[in-house]
Amino acid sequence: MTSGAERGTAMRADAARNRVRVLQVAREQLANGDDSLMLNTIARLAGVGVGTVYRHFPNRHALLEALMAERFQQLVAEAQAAAADEDALAGLHRLLRYALGRALDDAGFAAVLASASDADAQTSRMKAELDRAVAELLDRARDAGAIRRDIEADDVRRLLCGIEHAVRAGGDDAGRAEMYLAVLLEGLRPPR
Repeated sequence: MTSGAERGTAMRADAARNRVRVLQVAREQLANGDDSLMLNTIARLAGVGVGTVYRHFPNRHALLEALMAERFQQLVAEAQAAAADEDALAGLHRLLRYALGRALDDAGFAAVLASASDADAQTSRMKAELDRAVAELLDRARDAGAIRRDIEADDVRRLLCGIEHAVRAGGDDAGRAEMYLAVLLEGLRPPR
């Protein structure tokens, strides 16, 4: 006979396996071009109950955040590397190009980046880490006189998300993406 603690551990292990399976199926759906992330469909394909999926992911956005966690952590690492760059402006340019490329490659990532609210505390922590790194980068660029004084990390994220939206609305034209990014970079410079 197993104790209550042992059964709890087994249930937690089972729940963890179910979560991994749901995420695996959702990734497969995305890889096959289905970005609807219908929780009922994912439950059926994962061979778990709908309630199991909803316990882990109360809505589509929560599932999307979980799927994008690794990519978002890569963005945070890139922002931290840019903040450490000797040339703050070059680091900012590199970071913006990287983030825009990621957002254009993956609409789910763009949605998590643009979202005003987060379903998961981990996403909120990563966004806070991202904002800290970008704020440090902007402070260094301001001190060097390379960018305007009134721009903040959240402004940069919103502007970048706006560019992503504009490029998608125009048919994902890579040339437009570069032009819009150049406009943003010029707009970040101090007024003349």
